[in-house]
Amino acid sequence: MSAAHDFDFFHGEWDVLNRRRTDFLNAESDWEEFPAVNRCWSLFDGAANVDEIDVPSQGWKGLTLRLFDPAAREWSLNWSSSRGGKLFPPVIGRFADGRGEFYGDDTHDGKDVRVRFLWSGISATRARWEQAFSVDGEKTWVTNWVMEFTRRTPAS
Repeated sequence: MSAAHDFDFFHGEWDVLNRRRTDFLNAESDWEEFPAVNRCWSLFDGAANVDEIDVPSQGWKGLTLRLFDPAAREWSLNWSSSRGGKLFPPVIGRFADGRGEFYGDDTHDGKDVRVRFLWSGISATRARWEQAFSVDGEKTWVTNWVMEFTRRTPAS
């Protein structure tokens, strides 16, 4: 069952290896890779957090605001990029057995998409985030973005 401190593992600074499809809706499209640095901090005594990812090679930054709803025992994850300056529709979900699953609805290239974020492989020094889109009512998913997080050491 999800709780207010589910994302405590993520506080601090991380090196990030991004792998992203060149076409988010095409499972056969190529992958591009690029590095980033991420910093996350806690708010609301653990029931919220903000992170900022800096992607200098791509010329943009992003942020996620995560909020825990204690009545529903769910998190909402709200993403924005410096490229557009708007919040995307949130994905909502929870953690179970060390894995977080979050779902929402959005559009991409004019198509309605179901969005899934997965958090897995969580330890004190590593974590994995994946994004996938479905255009067929969750029958199939195209994983289109993966971030591998490695905790930064003070010398990084």
